[in-house]
Amino acid sequence: MEGAESEMNILSNGKGHERGEAIFVPVKTMSEEDHLISLTPRFDSEGGYLESETFLPNGEGKTPPRFTDFQGKTSFGMSVFNLGNAIMGSGILGLAYAMANTGVLLFLFLLTAVAALSSYSIHLLLKSSGIVGIRAYEQLGYRAFGTPGKMAAGIAITLQNIGAMSSYLYIVKSELPLVIQAFLKIDPSSDLWYINGNYLVMIVSISIILPLALMKQLGYLGYTSGFSLSCMVFFLTAVIYKKFQIPCPFEEFVANMTSEHLNLSHSVSHDFHSDAEVDCGPHMITINSQTAYTIPILAFAFVCHPEVLPIYTELRNPTKKRMQQVSNISILVMYTMYFLAALFGYLTFYGNVEPELLHTYSRIDPYDTLILCVRVAVLTAVTLTVPIVLFPVRRALQQMLFPSKSFNWLRHTAIAVVLLTLINLLVIFAPNILDIFGIIGATSAPCLIFIFPAIFYIRIVPKDQEPMNSTPKILAACFAALGVSFMIMSMSFIIHDWTTGTGHSGGGH
Repeated sequence: MEGAESEMNILSNGKGHERGEAIFVPVKTMSEEDHLISLTPRFDSEGGYLESETFLPNGEGKTPPRFTDFQGKTSFGMSVFNLGNAIMGSGILGLAYAMANTGVLLFLFLLTAVAALSSYSIHLLLKSSGIVGIRAYEQLGYRAFGTPGKMAAGIAITLQNIGAMSSYLYIVKSELPLVIQAFLKIDPSSDLWYINGNYLVMIVSISIILPLALMKQLGYLGYTSGFSLSCMVFFLTAVIYKKFQIPCPFEEFVANMTSEHLNLSHSVSHDFHSDAEVDCGPHMITINSQTAYTIPILAFAFVCHPEVLPIYTELRNPTKKRMQQVSNISILVMYTMYFLAALFGYLTFYGNVEPELLHTYSRIDPYDTLILCVRVAVLTAVTLTVPIVLFPVRRALQQMLFPSKSFNWLRHTAIAVVLLTLINLLVIFAPNILDIFGIIGATSAPCLIFIFPAIFYIRIVPKDQEPMNSTPKILAACFAALGVSFMIMSMSFIIHDWTTGTGHSGGGH
């Protein structure tokens, strides 16, 4: 055993290999991995080895599969920024609309429930990871169900995150031209190239996203994540400020608006609020035809699970308790920002709030300087989130296609370029991109949040530690069943939208 401990120290101290070099050990057979389970208490106990020291050794002094980009050295604060940025997405723009269709108290209850379930899901992932010593989502799938589990996790991560990144760039494509038009007072009918959304999304991808996506270490993006979160804090501050500046009911700004924009604004208002009377007072509980959409909106707003294990891998002095603290703080901060943005957005417009909050402000004054600055901040935030979301996709592709290859800059760069090219093509050419990502979000998101963490936990945790009839595994089974129910419900909503032609489905975060 001394030899094993010696090798453990070599690996943990980063000696014996180039610093920052990925460490890959050939995948063992299932029988060898089963032998690792007997060593779990020593690894997972308070007095045993810290998770930062090693993965489980076997009797020959070798380690089981380890897929890390580099030795963890990201600070606690930077990890909170990265995970918070992974949670925060464009979904915050739709939460005021969700509150308008649920009421303040029901929205708060649902938001609290989803945040708690998301934290519990991360707990299942971290515990499964700690038992087998694997901090890669795809490898947890392999350990639980072999190659099918690994491929299922990799495909779900790839689809979910491509959908999320595409939705972010779709916001850039649609919003950035409007911002440039407003700041430069350009005629909307102009055909200038720098107000063409297709050109702008390519420029942003090449000049900002690609350089950040090429970074070898996710931890370095903590600085851009912090800036991205500060942009969303600015958005929240502006929403709170505008609550006390905009009267209810508000008067729409019709001068200088194109007929196309005016018709779109009225059509949206008619579609969603034709039967609603704006009484300029909050409702505590509201039940209508749109209430059911709140749960998918909130669930997608907390999707961060593909990023949890990569951030865990790169955390300095990592333990399950420390990473759970990172997760809980990130979720709590986002929970607070989500609720405040939804509350003050709703209290500003009440029944007239639109599914995209910033569009409602534009109906009052499309040239409002503060709102234009807010739009720039939101565009900055979603742009800087794309590299964070790209990392797990690249890692998933690495695990599915090149599981035994060490780090290579050419492959690292090529995967990022191919992914961004594909996403740009989707954003530019796909006519029904939101419906496509609605399907992706309704299938991959429940798998990543509910189903996979629960079933991986049930399969990985040894029966001699937690029998199938133990409380933790019963809770995990119920959690998986909840995920299946959520998937069926989400798919039924989307199919209903398609059959009725309402088209409210959306994807991504």
